[in-house]
Amino acid sequence: MGDEWAGSDDEIARAVLASSPNAVVALDRDQGVLVWNAEAERLFGWTAEEMLGRRAPIVPGELVAEHNAVLERVRTGGQVSLRTKRFRSDGTLLDVRVDISALRLGSAVAGYVCVHYLARADEMARNRMARRARLVRRLTDVVGDINSELELPAVLDRISASLTELTGADAGGFVLIEEDRLRLVSTYRLPETLRGTTTDLRTSLVDKLLRTGKTVLLESQGLSNLVWARLPGLHTIALGLAAVGGRPYGALYALFSRRTPGHLELELLELLAGHAGIAVGNAVAYQEAVRQRAHERAVFDASADGIAVLDGAGRVVRWNPAAAELTAFSAEAVIGGPPPFPLPEPGRKLTFQMEIGRWLDVVSARIEETGEVVIDFRDVTTAKELEEAKDLFLATTSHELRTPITIVRGFASTLDSRWDKLSDLERRSAVRTIAERSRSLGQLMDHLLLGSRAGADELKVRIEKFDLAERINAATLGLPVLSDRHRVEVAIPDGLPFVLGDALATDIVLGQLLENAFKYSPKGGLIRVEAWPEDDNVVAVVDDEGVGIAPPDRERIFERFVQVDSGDRRRFGGVGLGLYIVRSLARAQGGDVSAHPRPDGGTRMRLVLRCASPIGSDTPMR
Repeated sequence: MGDEWAGSDDEIARAVLASSPNAVVALDRDQGVLVWNAEAERLFGWTAEEMLGRRAPIVPGELVAEHNAVLERVRTGGQVSLRTKRFRSDGTLLDVRVDISALRLGSAVAGYVCVHYLARADEMARNRMARRARLVRRLTDVVGDINSELELPAVLDRISASLTELTGADAGGFVLIEEDRLRLVSTYRLPETLRGTTTDLRTSLVDKLLRTGKTVLLESQGLSNLVWARLPGLHTIALGLAAVGGRPYGALYALFSRRTPGHLELELLELLAGHAGIAVGNAVAYQEAVRQRAHERAVFDASADGIAVLDGAGRVVRWNPAAAELTAFSAEAVIGGPPPFPLPEPGRKLTFQMEIGRWLDVVSARIEETGEVVIDFRDVTTAKELEEAKDLFLATTSHELRTPITIVRGFASTLDSRWDKLSDLERRSAVRTIAERSRSLGQLMDHLLLGSRAGADELKVRIEKFDLAERINAATLGLPVLSDRHRVEVAIPDGLPFVLGDALATDIVLGQLLENAFKYSPKGGLIRVEAWPEDDNVVAVVDDEGVGIAPPDRERIFERFVQVDSGDRRRFGGVGLGLYIVRSLARAQGGDVSAHPRPDGGTRMRLVLRCASPIGSDTPMR
């Protein structure tokens, strides 16, 4: 078995020597030739039969001393590589490099092994290495150049251009893997019309590359049916896989039509594809960060809440448009300084009134990582006013209810305890007072009920055709005798068009407007009611010569629980629901009510309702 293996080892050794690309010559200690392989025969021109057992005549006389010195050196240990001259059988001097080492059998030196190869081949190898080193250095520059780009399309275009520079390819491209499709997203030295082309991943070279488990692939068969065939003379395609986050993202295509790629080109393609994956990953991450910042900026700018960001020193560094609107301080006015209002402790809320009268709810939170503070504030003026109005409403309602109830209870007790002692006139007067106060209570309860329904959008009205002139006349009938300090005039033209709405709801509206006209002109004066057609509407107005309404309050008087006047706001009584109900009823009918000043003082309340028919096409029948 040992001899068999020995024979096998000899056979392998002979095969290695025969296959060596270099001339191998083994010498014994006396420099007799022991081995002279096929490449030695080719390089020097002597056959093995001619050289075995004799000293090879390849060392020039002037270099014998050098040769002997090298052999002596390697005999004592080490290896020597030198560039020198050697003879061919035809007398030609060859410029060669020789690597010489000791031939050891066990611990003894049995001779020497000399490996010869032409210096030109050595030079070519050095040139290849130098070229590779230059290209690797250039690859480093290219990678730095690619990574300097942050926009993904620009990164891909730079990769495609760099590919041709590094590999010597005639054209290049980058395809994106999109589930089961490929999309060509970048090209270099190819028709621009190819950009955006898609194909099935399963029939592509990328799929073949993925199935092989390799990172690069060289292909020269079946290229005529590919989109890359638009490159004239295409004969070879090299492609490398680019991965992002460990997952295949796309592939780099190097297209060759004039030269053939070698091992170095494939190595550079593989390296570039790896760096391309990193660059693409950076660009994708940058785009995601930009997109995230854009989303945050959009939310910041579009928020209805005021939002501010303070640095660690408490200076404003960001101030959104809502903040400027709510505080009346522009970003330019506050950035770099403190916010124009006090700050609550993080996690707490502070309600604060600005000098402009607006109430703000302010909250804050600290970002521990940066030391910044984010402030959020919103306008709560309406809620604050509504809260105050509700408090006033409760106090007013209690007062409005207590007075008639006290009077009714007092007169009822008097009648109960002193009925026989009272005269008939006194009893009638007491009953009349009880009836009047009960009627006031009923009206108050009606207002409260209508106000709650209007607030819940539950007012029910019927839309039908009715005669507004008739409702005005009915509402004003008998008014002149109610007060000796007021005069009432009604001016309605003949043929006033019918309107669309609810007659009963309109009675309530007119009654409240007339009641307000009397109540808010305590010194008396003229109360005038007019109506006329206007566009496709009918307008009715109630004018008084009373206390009037300040311009800021002409809209507020239609809010719930709000009652304003020129003096003591409580001297006219009421719970602040009348005009709120009036406007709700008018709008439920498709109309509206608004308040205006009279030129000579006082107030004009304007009611607008829709015409039942276009002006001029209908004549009311009375």
